Amino acid sequence: MSKISKEIRLMNIFNNFVDILIILNKILMKKLLKLSLIFTLLYFMSCSVAKEKKASPNYVFYQKGKASWYGPGFNGKKTASGEIFNMNKLTAAHRTLDFGTLVRVTNLNNKKSVIVRINDRGPFKKGRVIDLSKKAALAIDMIKDGVIPVKVELVKK
Repeated sequence: MSKISKEIRLMNIFNNFVDILIILNKILMKKLLKLSLIFTLLYFMSCSVAKEKKASPNYVFYQKGKASWYGPGFNGKKTASGEIFNMNKLTAAHRTLDFGTLVRVTNLNNKKSVIVRINDRGPFKKGRVIDLSKKAALAIDMIKDGVIPVKVELVKK
């Protein structure tokens, strides 16, 4: 084989190699573009999820226990705070919390919550931590059950 034919052969191999590199580059660039789009979308989706999780610092855990509700037999009567009980307002009775304290009560069976104002003392039945007015009980779907497990959280001022 002559020197010129070897050079021509090497040039053909080199040109084929360059052609292969160009094809690979196009394929890789398409894949890289797709990957960068996917990562960009994931980044923006994670940013929006993080913002949604900021909703809860307005509440501080206080206690878990059983809740009951009261209404018809006490409606129109004076509460321990001195105000007249109205079963159609979002109020509650608690043994120790100050009158006027706002708490969020969450039904642990269905995750429904309601914010109530403490205006009375009770409950006086063992194992219960809070007594809700009828309106508050309706808001968290506990009328039928009567007594349910709850989480009580203080509302930050």
